[in-house]
Amino acid sequence: MGSIWLCFSLSFLLVLHGTFAQQRYQQQQGQCQLNRLNPQEPTVRIQAEAGVTELWDSNNQQFQCAGVSLIRHVIQSKGMLLPSYLNTPMLTYVEQGRGFYGILNSGCPETFQSSQQFQQGERGAGSRFQDRHQRIGQFRQGDIIAFPAGAAHWAYNEGNEELVLVVFEDIGNNANQLDQTSRRFFIAGNPQQGEQQQGQQQGARGLRREQFQSGNVFSGFESELLAEAFGVDIETARKLQGQNDQRGHIVNIERGLRVVRPPFSQEQEEREERQEQGQYGPRMNGIEETICSAKVRQNIDNPARADVYNPQAGRFTTVNSFTLPILSFLRLSAARGNSIMAPLWVTNAHSVIYITRGEARIQIVDHRGQAVLDDRVRRGQVVIVPQNYAVVKHAENEPCEWVAFNTNDNAMFNTLSGRTSAIRGLPVDVIANSYQISRDEARRLKFNRDETLIFRASERSRSSERIAAA
Repeated sequence: MGSIWLCFSLSFLLVLHGTFAQQRYQQQQGQCQLNRLNPQEPTVRIQAEAGVTELWDSNNQQFQCAGVSLIRHVIQSKGMLLPSYLNTPMLTYVEQGRGFYGILNSGCPETFQSSQQFQQGERGAGSRFQDRHQRIGQFRQGDIIAFPAGAAHWAYNEGNEELVLVVFEDIGNNANQLDQTSRRFFIAGNPQQGEQQQGQQQGARGLRREQFQSGNVFSGFESELLAEAFGVDIETARKLQGQNDQRGHIVNIERGLRVVRPPFSQEQEEREERQEQGQYGPRMNGIEETICSAKVRQNIDNPARADVYNPQAGRFTTVNSFTLPILSFLRLSAARGNSIMAPLWVTNAHSVIYITRGEARIQIVDHRGQAVLDDRVRRGQVVIVPQNYAVVKHAENEPCEWVAFNTNDNAMFNTLSGRTSAIRGLPVDVIANSYQISRDEARRLKFNRDETLIFRASERSRSSERIAAA
């Protein structure tokens, strides 16, 4: 009888889970009635003591369709983004600057240890104590950092220039069991709403109130309960709640952040890159990783890591679950390019393209053969490419660089022209009869482009650029 009841319970849970998944799928699919796409810019600006956070309107239909959201942190030198966690997994691209970060997972060992000498008056002259904490990682410009859902994290700018972090949040991920809203839970400070930019729509005024509302998670508990839980006095418990903290979510650390961490040199960075490329030493495949030891960072700007390279055209680099195994758990990936891309579609993911340099003309075509986007997209703007929509990117008057975030850990591209394209795979007679052209024209259409994914500019394109420049 017990085994029958167990089987019934498991079956019921499976059916219930499938029902919820189907409802969630239908909810997201209902948002994807897109007749027009537009480049997107941040609509909300939240000021803090040592930086600013800019937010794109996640209520916009394009973001709703893809089930994603995007934010950008600009952190001043010696500024720290306070610890928090999200209900969604996220990828962070380091657009500018350098620093270090921590990811906190309960139960992971405190492998970083140090013995610190106290100053006179802190605990008495000459007293010492042992500090232990979870590991800290360093990052630099061009890094992609993966953060699992629910993992608390923080970041600090140790450079002399502003630190710019572009954060991609996958709201539609299976890890999010709540709703189509990204929710950030701060565990320190007293985040403020800040002043919003003028000209934003009324519907965006409440944007991310769930994520950047005043107060951290401790502020909702009673002070006496917190004091007992932590074994501290009431005054310390109130400071834990951040009741009188007016610094916001990015705080200034005047003397710099003093934490124990291993030195990080250029030689170490180069050694890591050689290991990633399998030039020496054992190459990890992710099986030996745990949630506590998993590698979460990889540089996507390094030209030596390019997946596709053309000296006359540029390069294309990906970070996916094969090169960064934790992404198979997050179900996310990223790509970086600075070139003219072949017309293509992504078969299994939505893509969010963020321009990091220059501008490019981007065209996107839907299943009806209609251009839903034909515009120049400049630095700092975002374009969302829904799954299977055909897209082409072309830098015209100046070099253009971009990073793309994909809602699949191994985003797959199909091209429409070039050596590995759909057209190249068709017989000449099929091409000739499909497009009502001669066999000679069909052969030229099929074989004129020998490149795969990135194209060098043609003479016609270069002539157009010279005319535009004149």
